[in-house]
Amino acid sequence: MPHDEPGETPRDEQALPPPEPAADDLAGRVERALLGRSASMARAEVSERAGVDPAEARRFWHAMGFQVVEDDEAMFTDADREALRRVTEMVRAGRVSEELALGMTRAFARTADRLAVWQTQLVAETLTPDPLDGLEGKDTRSVPEPGIAADAANLLARTIDEIEPLLVYVWRRHLTNAIQRMLADADPAVRSDPSAPVRAVGFADLVAFTSFVRRMSERQLARLVQHFELLASDVVAEHGGRVIKTVGDEVLFVHTDAAAASAIALDLVDAMAEDELLPPVRVGLAHGRVVSRLGDVFGVTVNKASRITAVTPSGTVYVDEDMARALGSVSGFTAVERRRRMLRGIGVVTLHELRRAPLGRRPAVPNATS
Repeated sequence: MPHDEPGETPRDEQALPPPEPAADDLAGRVERALLGRSASMARAEVSERAGVDPAEARRFWHAMGFQVVEDDEAMFTDADREALRRVTEMVRAGRVSEELALGMTRAFARTADRLAVWQTQLVAETLTPDPLDGLEGKDTRSVPEPGIAADAANLLARTIDEIEPLLVYVWRRHLTNAIQRMLADADPAVRSDPSAPVRAVGFADLVAFTSFVRRMSERQLARLVQHFELLASDVVAEHGGRVIKTVGDEVLFVHTDAAAASAIALDLVDAMAEDELLPPVRVGLAHGRVVSRLGDVFGVTVNKASRITAVTPSGTVYVDEDMARALGSVSGFTAVERRRRMLRGIGVVTLHELRRAPLGRRPAVPNATS
């Protein structure tokens, strides 16, 4: 993060505007608190001061997810200049190729955009009186009132220096796990095909979600979806799994270990059954090779898990034959064969209902991450 320049107002003062400031004034104060100085350079100037060709600067600006601006429009700060200079120096020094630098910039940008929107909404909701004291609520706004928006902006600006180290730490931890997974998948003694590693893939789907939410306001629905995502994420993380993505009433997760993935599925069913706000959940599990790309997973195994979930009864976990086979020698679970089903785009699959074995112990979380 850029530091205050000599003679500038300290950040804490910049992040604390007078009561009920004008929107433009507050936006400017927040910009200075987060980026240092306000935007003062046009595209040609920031390129020249960074020692970068304007076309090269445009490519990186695009990769960061920002629209092209006019040549004479003052949209850039010293922080933009420094970021552009650092990336360009890495490319020129041969540490990374321009293609890799652009790719990593896009990855950061896409993640940071979603993270920033998530953070602002989360802070605004925290500062808003909670309407979710049942299915009937008073506040139906999905956008905060002006006073709440101003308070949220100030809180984020005041705490950014404390939040940033946490962000970097969490990223480093996840990067460490990702590298360990990559090395394990590439080990010829463990994996015969590192291009498509074996995973247990699960979909957890809230049952009859559409009819359940008809009695709720948009804001209540958002809170409910967030509650589901947090609860599901906690269960997945507890067993060393990885949440790939959440889409409203559905969560996609993966694990390298079939037993741990099974524990996740059954715990999700139990957790939703015990929660007074959420409807029941159903989970489908498939075991096999997946294609991992840009943080997501693809392939027949993923499609099969999704199709299995669609035919799974409420409050139940169904698995495919490969998953049932992988659990054959694992204590703590039983896979009861059910009838064969024709799954769209997959074919005929023999489904098994996953249950905890009577008096069976829950398997320990494996050391390897998912």
